[in-house]
Amino acid sequence: MKTKIAIVEDEKTYSNMLKKIIDYQDDLMCVAQFFNGKTAIENLQNYAPEVVLMDVQLQDMLGTEVVKKMKPLLPHSKFIMCTTYEDEEVIFEALKNGASGYLLKDESLQKIIQSIKDSLQGSSPMSNSIAQKVFQFFQKKNISEKILETLSEKESEILKLLSNGFLYKEIADQKCISIETVKKHIGHIYRKLHVANKIEAVNMLKNN
Repeated sequence: MKTKIAIVEDEKTYSNMLKKIIDYQDDLMCVAQFFNGKTAIENLQNYAPEVVLMDVQLQDMLGTEVVKKMKPLLPHSKFIMCTTYEDEEVIFEALKNGASGYLLKDESLQKIIQSIKDSLQGSSPMSNSIAQKVFQFFQKKNISEKILETLSEKESEILKLLSNGFLYKEIADQKCISIETVKKHIGHIYRKLHVANKIEAVNMLKNN
């Protein structure tokens, strides 16, 4: 039995090219093409595809939103992003929403076909540049976690209060210390985290 593939792509020429190469395979078949997110959301379940090739920038919404809506309804389907977008936020939004892979459109059609087959075996296919971004992200995350561990218990508490929008005076009142002591702790926090301001410190905390 052939594996069912659906394509969600608003560039018709590229979509048709993907369909042609998929249907050429002995073990794959394209069961549906959608050219916008709304139609995909309304109809994908009817086809129960094993793999969905998903563009990011659709005419009416982001492909990451389609994945977010459809993955709970099609938990066994593999969603592979196929796009020109290399933005880190988009990559991690797609993966967080349930995408199984992330390919760039400049990959060869053979690579895309192999990625479809690999995803069915449990792999998470990615273009080399995307895999590198993912690796670097987790590498930075591990370093940040180790740096955050250098904070004392009180410094960690004060940083959490800062991240929740508390003012120096409010922190002082909560911790029963003076504003000057709060400022001193915050100075220590900045030095330990190697950051220059509150925004950088809070971002480091929130990203871990």
